[in-house]
Amino acid sequence: MSWKSHHNDSRNFFIFFLLSLAVFLVMLATSGDALPQGQRDSAHEQQRLSQEVHHQLALLPRYTVFDNLAYRVDGDNVTLMGTVTEPVKKSDAEAAVKSIEGVAKVDDQLKVLPPSPMDDQLRRAEFRAIYGFSGLDRYGFQANPSIHIVVDGGHVTLEGVVDNQADKDAAGVRAKTVPNVFSVTNNLQVVSSGGNGH
Repeated sequence: MSWKSHHNDSRNFFIFFLLSLAVFLVMLATSGDALPQGQRDSAHEQQRLSQEVHHQLALLPRYTVFDNLAYRVDGDNVTLMGTVTEPVKKSDAEAAVKSIEGVAKVDDQLKVLPPSPMDDQLRRAEFRAIYGFSGLDRYGFQANPSIHIVVDGGHVTLEGVVDNQADKDAAGVRAKTVPNVFSVTNNLQVVSSGGNGH
């Protein structure tokens, strides 16, 4: 083999190597986006359903800061979780979610809190203690106030979202100032943009 022929072979091999490397890098870069069309459609549909469930629950006319509605979307099945103060709210929530196009099944695990004049009194006192406090009062001006006060047998649980840790801490402290409360559990989530929690 002549030197020229050997040189051409080396050059051709090098070009082939570079082309292979380029193809490999392109495949590597696009592999993250290479979900099958069916999986992309499924993920998009699940996101649409989740947003629609959130929207429908937020529109419930009897839904107040003393209820806490949560949900999970698995494919076309929706599980409702949390607590409500009246049986009609449980049935309203289930009916609203069942009416959403694309929902095949609703598993309604909402707990209806038992009627209690003492708990009703604590709910009103907690509302005044939290939403009447300067700095937390702004959450009460939202269409759906984001701090939810769940009272069950004298035990208070705070659910929902606040803008920062200071507000979460302040709400917990304020909740503990109410007399005749057995315990306070602060489950508030801190999210930078505020918003409505369910």
